[in-house]
Amino acid sequence: MKWLARDVDDAFSGIEKNPKVMGGAACLRQTRIPVWLLEQARRQGVSEVDLLRNYPGLTAQDLVNGWEYVGSHKEEIENKIRENEAED
Repeated sequence: MKWLARDVDDAFSGIEKNPKVMGGAACLRQTRIPVWLLEQARRQGVSEVDLLRNYPGLTAQDLVNGWEYVGSHKEEIENKIRENEAED
């Protein structure tokens, strides 16, 4: 039921979207750290331990929340990663 509720209202614990923060990208709670950025780092081989070291305000639960969001919003995350790569 918990997953169904998330799918229905698109609410994810610890994930926030605000049009005034990072262009409305899904970010980890009370940060300006977009989920797509963490997923891109993970794909490039950055470990969770290194992510937590590089972003000391994050917790392991933040990463769990981010990975759940990635799993449920694959197209959105792919698009954000592509947009970022096109800007480089």
